[in-house]
Amino acid sequence: ISVRFGSSKIDTDLINRIERATGQKPHRFLRRGIFFSHRDMDQILDAYENKKSFYLYTGRGPSSQAIHVGHLIPFIFTKWLQEVFDVPLVIQLTDDEKYLWKDLTTEKAYEYARENAKDIIACGFDINKTFIFSDLDYLGTSTGFYKNIVKVQKHVTFNQVKGIFGFTDSDCIGKISFPAIQAAPSFSSSFPQIFNGKENIQCLIPCAIDQDPYFRMTRDVAPRIGQPKPALLHSVFFPALQGAQTKMSASDPNSSIFLTDTPKQIKTKINKHAFSGGRDTIEEHRKYGGNCDVDVSFMYLTFFLEDDDRLEQLKQAYTSGELLTGELKKVLIETLQPLVAAHQERRKQVTDEMVKQFMTPRKLAFEF
Repeated sequence: ISVRFGSSKIDTDLINRIERATGQKPHRFLRRGIFFSHRDMDQILDAYENKKSFYLYTGRGPSSQAIHVGHLIPFIFTKWLQEVFDVPLVIQLTDDEKYLWKDLTTEKAYEYARENAKDIIACGFDINKTFIFSDLDYLGTSTGFYKNIVKVQKHVTFNQVKGIFGFTDSDCIGKISFPAIQAAPSFSSSFPQIFNGKENIQCLIPCAIDQDPYFRMTRDVAPRIGQPKPALLHSVFFPALQGAQTKMSASDPNSSIFLTDTPKQIKTKINKHAFSGGRDTIEEHRKYGGNCDVDVSFMYLTFFLEDDDRLEQLKQAYTSGELLTGELKKVLIETLQPLVAAHQERRKQVTDEMVKQFMTPRKLAFEF
């Protein structure tokens, strides 16, 4: 993928450099190549080592109330980045996008945004360092955001977005202009209350690789509107339970583990639906071993099991045939049940008042 899009691989040198800069052990997503490619991360580190601040930007398209464990990946990582670098974070909820693409009212889209915000807050972000905003809500109140949208809109042609996003003449004009709205938070002047009107604070965007087209467009436009290019960190796709080749869908409850699932549902789903890299019979499995590359339970463990040694142990035992699929699934069940239960506990603590605080435009705990 990296070669095709001109992004760079996150290699051992870069990971070591992040470790030196932060003084912290690299996150398991870095150690395991889950965040695998980047654009200009070295520049961010150059600036950071020279005591120059940057900020983080990530987001979520609130297409339904249901969020699954895969949706947490960018947020888990972004929270870690926020902690180790101690920088401001903005989180965009694109309720406008979901209204344009799906059969939703604006009210419903905004309601989903607020519900999704509760799940995001439950990841443990620092309220003094984090601004979560809904496009439908914030765009009208910001003195800088819309100006940046218009600047991006002026410098991208219809031909370009057709090429990047595959828009056609029958798409509504809202869709065609939407990429500019996802681009604008990459510029610090979209948040005058946080950055004190400063225009040149660089942005780092952790996101899944499928979001890269938006930011390739943004990076292309940035110099032409006098803004720094945002840097990026890309994560791999999170596989559906049925296997990496199938699509995860919020409408198919069996395609993933949802953050609302009970321990029993988690157990049943994994046992019943998690695609196995094991053999057809126990005898064959003992003889030839399992295939970790296609086994979804093993893939999920690479995302959620913190202990590297344990993961390596499981990999060897499964590959050799010593560990059976059912046993591997049991390890995943025992990893995900407490993780999801803890998330539900934290989400219960998130009040509407807290959501309102996180979503109120305000100065954060940083001086610019």
